[in-house]
Amino acid sequence: MASGKEEKVLVTNRSAFHDYHISDKYEAGMMLTGTEVKSVLEGKVQLKDSYVAVRDDEAWLFNAHISPYSHGNRMNHDPMRTRKLLLHRREIDRLAEAASQDGMTLIATRVYLNHGRIKLEVGVARGKKLYDKRETELRRTIDRETRAQLKERSR
Repeated sequence: MASGKEEKVLVTNRSAFHDYHISDKYEAGMMLTGTEVKSVLEGKVQLKDSYVAVRDDEAWLFNAHISPYSHGNRMNHDPMRTRKLLLHRREIDRLAEAASQDGMTLIATRVYLNHGRIKLEVGVARGKKLYDKRETELRRTIDRETRAQLKERSR
């Protein structure tokens, strides 16, 4: 019997969470070729410098690196090609409006499988300042130390 939540995270963009405050998230499908699908299922995706832009009323994914499929032939795909994102018209309009605001950008946060389909999570983000990054790192360190102390006390 299939479980209620059939979602498997393939790749997460960890640098996005370090460099940006993410306010809204949208789920988008991607138009991929056959060898791209096989590479994504193997987890050979790099989202570090990728971003999303709305051009000609369509959403596009730029700078996402999907490695060529290992068993692909001479018809293998270009790793850095731009890929069209599949969203509803209202969602594209909301993304375009959010990206037009000052200081806001659209970034790819993760790639995952949802009921057998490859999905991309698009985040509406605002860049962090250096002091915000330091504060986040300090909070993470404090949380890690308190967990270690609680674990030590429970022994």
